Amino acid sequence: MAIIEVVKFDGPEGVYAWKYPNQELGTWTQLIVNESQEAILFKSGKALDLFGPGRHTLSTANIPLLQNIVNLPFGGRSPFTAEVWFVNKAYSLDVKWGTAVPIQLQDPKYQLFVNIRSFGQFGIVIEDTRQFLTRLVGTVAVFDKDAMVRYFRGLLMMNIKEMISSYLVLKKISLLEVSAYLSEISKHIEERVMPIFQEFGIRMTNFFIDSINIPDDDPATLKLKDALAKKAEMDIIGYTYQQQRTFDTLEGAAKNEGSASANVMGAGLGLGMGVGLGGSFGQQMSGLTNQLTVGSAPNKVCPNCQTLNGQEAQFCFACGRGLQASASPAKAAPAMAACNKCGLEFPETAKFCPHCGDPHHPCPTCGADNEPDADACVKCGRALRESTCGNCGSAVDPASKFCPECGTNLRPMCPNCKHEVKPGQKFCLECGTKLNE
Repeated sequence: MAIIEVVKFDGPEGVYAWKYPNQELGTWTQLIVNESQEAILFKSGKALDLFGPGRHTLSTANIPLLQNIVNLPFGGRSPFTAEVWFVNKAYSLDVKWGTAVPIQLQDPKYQLFVNIRSFGQFGIVIEDTRQFLTRLVGTVAVFDKDAMVRYFRGLLMMNIKEMISSYLVLKKISLLEVSAYLSEISKHIEERVMPIFQEFGIRMTNFFIDSINIPDDDPATLKLKDALAKKAEMDIIGYTYQQQRTFDTLEGAAKNEGSASANVMGAGLGLGMGVGLGGSFGQQMSGLTNQLTVGSAPNKVCPNCQTLNGQEAQFCFACGRGLQASASPAKAAPAMAACNKCGLEFPETAKFCPHCGDPHHPCPTCGADNEPDADACVKCGRALRESTCGNCGSAVDPASKFCPECGTNLRPMCPNCKHEVKPGQKFCLECGTKLNE
């Protein structure tokens, strides 16, 4: 029987678990465990003793769990059959992952169906050697980084796809903006999958998403990028999509030599905008000029062909449809209020005066601006502070005449004739009695 003198493992860092190939051991065999390793003995399919970093002599006196199984003297040495496993407990921070199949989603901002890919990496460290070997490794001789990714690929892909979809669909984030949320998405995925790794004695550290992107040859992405490039060009130059269509219409009409519009366009382009070409042509060219001028008056849209015409045009220059009913109605000017602090006017819908910044406290009756602590409106005299009924104590509207709970008259009355009097009135208008101020 061969007696193994030294048992050790100096393999690559990508190996997480390794079984010593020879199972014939004997007491006094030297077991060497490196600083970043931990060794464990298996006998008859059971996980027995753990050995930390250092040199260990496999003697039954030094192996408490083993001495109950092997206790036969053979001339001072006890040969036995056992498995020795080495587990790498160093941090491994470069476990890479990636989506094997693109994820098909609809961009919530541009409503386009796109195929997205994602990849990144994460780190792990083996915390519980016994749990890691018994629940995950099993009987394989070597468990490395590739096996780790293969075992957990389904778990990772399910959570990664779910979190990316949630951010794009539920939070209304466009795919072109998702790169700003990579750190936040990575954190949520790590919190989701970390408890499952811990069930196998593994602690996950530093889960990262390096990129969420679209394949360069995706047709929907190419169309989107082309449209955004055209929009950026229009914004820089200073014209709209309708004006661009007008340019295309003019160019197409000028190239079509057999059409009537081409003759008019060609004449206008040849002779210039300032030449008098007759009332009909002048009206059409005037409409086109207004159409192509940035910052001009609002244009009329033809209800038949959707072509833009000048503000003064009566008929569409493209199809001849009447435009009298298509003129945009004039918007009513917003109601104005005078600021109680600076006296300048501003729209009633404003919450603050744009001139001095004073808060706007409108009267519910006349809309006049009042001080925040005003008791009554400076314009109509309506009470602005919340009042209570003197009889039952219920809260009542300052404009109410009677309490809605008990019916008590809430307005001041003359003590002589009981007629209603207004606040600030000195004499009763019915009997002339002098009133208390």
